[in-house]
Amino acid sequence: MPLRSGWLSPDSQSREDTRLVSLGALTPTSPVATRSGILPGSPDGQWRITGFTLTGTPGTMSATVSPGRAIVQGTDAQGAYPVALTEYLPLTFADGAAQYARIDLVVLRIHDEYRDGDTIRTEAAVEIVQGEAAAVPVVPPLPSLSIPLYQVLVPANASTGTTAIDWDKALTGMRTATVAIGGILPVTTDTTNGAYPGQYRDVSGGLQRWNGTAWDAFPQYPTWQSWTPAWTTGTGNATPSFGNATVNCRYVKFGRTVHLSFSIQFGSTTTFGTNPGTDDNWRFSLPVAASAAHPVIGFAELSGNNNLRMVSRINLGTTTAFELNISTGRVDSVATVQPYYGSVDALSPWTWTSPYAIRGTATYEAAA
Repeated sequence: MPLRSGWLSPDSQSREDTRLVSLGALTPTSPVATRSGILPGSPDGQWRITGFTLTGTPGTMSATVSPGRAIVQGTDAQGAYPVALTEYLPLTFADGAAQYARIDLVVLRIHDEYRDGDTIRTEAAVEIVQGEAAAVPVVPPLPSLSIPLYQVLVPANASTGTTAIDWDKALTGMRTATVAIGGILPVTTDTTNGAYPGQYRDVSGGLQRWNGTAWDAFPQYPTWQSWTPAWTTGTGNATPSFGNATVNCRYVKFGRTVHLSFSIQFGSTTTFGTNPGTDDNWRFSLPVAASAAHPVIGFAELSGNNNLRMVSRINLGTTTAFELNISTGRVDSVATVQPYYGSVDALSPWTWTSPYAIRGTATYEAAA
């Protein structure tokens, strides 16, 4: 017989049977049960599953099932039945009913006399479960100890010849794959839950990871988040306050790399510090602590209007906050009241007011 099953017959399993069936498809569904399905793969590597493919013969009611290997899981106590189909297997569908169409189900089924009381058969089989003809046909129930392969739409009055099954439109694939534990499961039609947190599957060329309750895209790309920096000074004196400033600060963390973007436009109630001195350099807290201090992680624009603009270097004087070191003169070459060097504070590079702004970007290594 071309269709073989291991560990089924009580006294006549051959060495060939044992070699041909697979014992390694062990995606768990319980502590002792295995996911039923077809072992994936194709000879040329182009297709997810070629085992147990149903191919209709045009102009006829016949089809063939291609060779393949599968696992059919019974109850936990019953165990899993490994199956191997080694040759192309022909199937013939009954003619269509006179008035209505029907849906037939093609299944891979295990008949086990010891377990199901079937005194006639102890074997694996590919079978056609014939549906009922109806105005709205439905899929017939799945027999016990079987897995579905295809739904086949059989039109009314279908028979060999010009009214045969339209194989290009009749088939709905139902095969699902199973792989060894830890393997990446190729998904075709199934939407079942994962077997364990950390299981991976391939869906249309994209990886997903089961998190215990849902399938997540993998890798998971972090999203940008908002943060409002604490605004202080290096001395702890002349502490400023945002008031009604427009603060739009965001960051994203990839592993230990942090990218940040900030825009702060001062408002009418912003206070820049009471009786500040030029040593009260402004500091803005980082969204994530840095691995080390660094003299430059990015640049910012200091602006009052189109002409009143300068560039500053973003300096990590500590691992938790950055300062702004003035790097250039004004774009219009007009001298500022304060010299344009040192760090930004309430008086440098000019006396700040509304609606002046600071906008910049930076990248640094996080502590963890």
